[in-house]
Amino acid sequence: MWLVVVSGAAEPLFYLFSVGIGIGALIGTVPGPGGHPVPYREFVAPGLLAVSALNGALNDSTFNVYGRLKFEKLYDSVLATPLSARDVAVSEIGWAVLRGLLYAVPFLIVMAALGLIGSPWALLALPGAALVSFATAAAGVALTTYMKSWQDFEYVLLVAVPLFLFSGTFYPLSVYPHVIGLVVEWTPLYQGVVILRDLVLGAPSWDLLWRAAYLAAVGLIGLAVAGRRIATLLLV
Repeated sequence: MWLVVVSGAAEPLFYLFSVGIGIGALIGTVPGPGGHPVPYREFVAPGLLAVSALNGALNDSTFNVYGRLKFEKLYDSVLATPLSARDVAVSEIGWAVLRGLLYAVPFLIVMAALGLIGSPWALLALPGAALVSFATAAAGVALTTYMKSWQDFEYVLLVAVPLFLFSGTFYPLSVYPHVIGLVVEWTPLYQGVVILRDLVLGAPSWDLLWRAAYLAAVGLIGLAVAGRRIATLLLV
């Protein structure tokens, strides 16, 4: 299983080297926080940090939870103890957040080694990554309780891949038509990308507070739904 974890953590690093640094040498600068130009590699790196946090949390809160719920029957044994369905949801989400951080921490270290961190505000990037993981994990566990078969997870990929490509990870929101930009702006990953990019590049603002509140709300709603659904499925 550690090989799976390592491979998942390495994927965004490959994008950083190939797209951020390789293609970045051809692109030059792009508009960063506040419209100030920044080198493309510094623009892409915080976005891929958010993707790392999302990938770790998403993998563990969907496929793994489904296996434990439908096949291993692990939660039936857990609920034979004083623990409740809500405890199961909290534990699964907590582990998924930890896995998200296992992806984010080495990515942040590589960013520092490559000189892609421009401010001490970047220290808050780890709590920011944890918030991205929390929102992702809670939504993932909640949605997994509605899955009927492994084929249903195609819908997870159908959502995750566009989020990865179009949530401001690789280019600024200004490249979109206005209507599409409004849709993108309200996606959870975009909020995480903005939070981490502003912190890493040393341009925090009060706007980050409502963006963080948005992610926290997604996580808390997902947690509540997951707890109720697990209780319903296991008849407790």
